[in-house]
Amino acid sequence: MGANEHGVCIGNEAVWGKEEVCDDEALLGMDLVRLGLERANTAEKAVGVIVDLLDKYGQGGNCMESHMAFTYHNSFLIADRKEAWILETSGKYWAAEKVDEGVRNISNQLSITTKIEREHPEIKNYAISKGWWDGKKEFDFAATYSYVNTARMTTTRGRYCEGYKLLKKHEGTVTAETMMAILRDKESGINMEGGFMTTGSMVSILPQETSLPCIHFFTGTPDPDRSVFKPFIFVPNITQLLKTSSPVFGPDDPVKKQPRFQTKPDRRHELYRKHESAALVMESSKEKGDMILERIRKLEKEKIKEMEHILQNRGLDVDQAVNLFSNCTEDEIQAYA
Repeated sequence: MGANEHGVCIGNEAVWGKEEVCDDEALLGMDLVRLGLERANTAEKAVGVIVDLLDKYGQGGNCMESHMAFTYHNSFLIADRKEAWILETSGKYWAAEKVDEGVRNISNQLSITTKIEREHPEIKNYAISKGWWDGKKEFDFAATYSYVNTARMTTTRGRYCEGYKLLKKHEGTVTAETMMAILRDKESGINMEGGFMTTGSMVSILPQETSLPCIHFFTGTPDPDRSVFKPFIFVPNITQLLKTSSPVFGPDDPVKKQPRFQTKPDRRHELYRKHESAALVMESSKEKGDMILERIRKLEKEKIKEMEHILQNRGLDVDQAVNLFSNCTEDEIQAYA
């Protein structure tokens, strides 16, 4: 997930279906997110960038640094100040839906059904050739390319269904804090635990009025329930965010040189290390854990109020915004102490 200076935001999820996932090295979903943000100044253009790259280079390859293979296809949620799109893929085939109203989410299953604004030119012919679609009834992308019963997608328990219900509950009144609460929800499975723990979370405010800044909140740490959503605004002269930048080893990367199964280098940035140390404290002492949670929640609320003031009063101080995220990161590190 990420955002760019034009107010384009992209998030992606792993999806699986009838089309075999390619193990050969190609573009990962995370590559496509990065390239879409690098090259597009609108959500619709980002859709075009991603599908062009998909057509030229394909998608696939191991998504884990370990020797365990983990491969998948990708779905994308893409938004800017004016519109939003869902782009879902199955191998080189894809479908895109423009979101016209209401709420919309993605998860680990194809969700585009019959409302398709753009599609791969051979998506239907390929489905016919595979015997997945008879070419007569209305074309349903999710029903055709996945094993999911699309009639049950929003009624059966699962991350997609639960996410949709949580959004629908607040339709028309969704705020940044609403989104943060949803991303923290563990009962629904949105906030994942265990081997595939939620690794980072992001909430963006994209005002339609271009005189107002887009505000992005990033945790930079796993498990949003014990993390701070820290505000970031694109302004000139932002320096490198060192406290949340993971070490880069380049050609001297120990993983490429050391024998298999040896200890891997520590790639955690400073905030991540402090965050994980605090987690151990929170597990060992409820009293200390409650104190830490109280401090980080207070910090987050203060920053949300600051951002509300900026939007309501058009009070953006560019010089202060340069260090907005870095200063909040420092405050979070102190809160874990």
